[in-house]
Amino acid sequence: MRTALTDLLGCRHPIVQTGMGYVAGAGLVSAVGEAGGFGIVASATMNLTELRDTIREIRARTAAPFGVNVRADAPDARQRIDLLIRENVRLASFALAPDRELIRRCAGAGVLTMPSVGARRHAEKVAGWGVDAVLVQGAEGGGHTGPVPTTLLLPQVVDAVDIPVVAAGGFFDGRGLVAALAYGAAGIAMGTRFLLTAESPVGPLVKQLYLDAGVTGTVVTTKVDGVPHRVLRTPYTRGLERSGSIAALLRATRHALAFRRLAGLSWPELISAGCGARHRGGGSWAQTLRAASTPVLLRAAMVEGRPEYGVMSAGQVTGLLDDLPSCAALVDRILAEAAATLTRLPAPDQPAAPPDRPPADSDQPPAASDRPPAAPGRLRDAR
Repeated sequence: MRTALTDLLGCRHPIVQTGMGYVAGAGLVSAVGEAGGFGIVASATMNLTELRDTIREIRARTAAPFGVNVRADAPDARQRIDLLIRENVRLASFALAPDRELIRRCAGAGVLTMPSVGARRHAEKVAGWGVDAVLVQGAEGGGHTGPVPTTLLLPQVVDAVDIPVVAAGGFFDGRGLVAALAYGAAGIAMGTRFLLTAESPVGPLVKQLYLDAGVTGTVVTTKVDGVPHRVLRTPYTRGLERSGSIAALLRATRHALAFRRLAGLSWPELISAGCGARHRGGGSWAQTLRAASTPVLLRAAMVEGRPEYGVMSAGQVTGLLDDLPSCAALVDRILAEAAATLTRLPAPDQPAAPPDRPPADSDQPPAASDRPPAAPGRLRDAR
């Protein structure tokens, strides 16, 4: 399926795997690339040496292009961009609004840029700076998110900019891909759906928690890092919601110090990161400490397999997922579903044909296609 996005990124299919901390590493990104999608490394939880090694490991596994997600407020953001330039990485994506200098630095070296945005005005601003594409995440998405659902945010941005727009938040199948293209997007991006694949490094216990969650099994809270963050609803997150400001501050301080040790940051670098976060987000020092503590909370669940001591970013789409396919099987399935969806659409001058149904007084059972879908079994297809 060829779109403006596949032409830009050099991938076969307009399906992007988003950068997820402690999840989007060499194994997942290379598997997505081999499947024809476009994988993005999550670098925020890596130091520079780990990022370089990850990039080179992906190159050893696949010839497919890929990208790296960079936090614009990281104290070493410029060094990370320089590393991407030296390693000839195809794309730099940004989880937070980048500054204009980072965009210029990438453009001057031939690295494509794609910031994530949650509002039309943000898309217009970065498009004016010369970015190559924007990723639009609606409220359904996991991690940091805004209040506007994808179905309202996406058409706003598509109408506002003339660069490829990637739709994120609530996508998991071929019907969603067709819907996004109908809105004018050039492709879709998925995080939670790729987290729940065979190549995802997340442990089976944590994956099962995602599979067991319903569409109301997530919550948007500011208690994780001070800004709206969609995570799985767990006893731990319920405790965060109930905690008072002093307890939350003490917890954030303890976790921020742990992150400093994990990331190998010096005290000046940690303070610099805090100043950058405050400057960009206008937050307090308490919010800065909470932001610095987030990687520790993610690591506890996603790496150490201890969800009772951490948080798990999750989109609402987790309530619709019930299997752990390989990345190749997932991408193939999405494309097949998209083709079938397009086939079912009526021509512009023809009404949609109603399904064949037996007369009301007939004893004939309804056809399989007319029956309501059966409730899926958890991990049914994965077994």
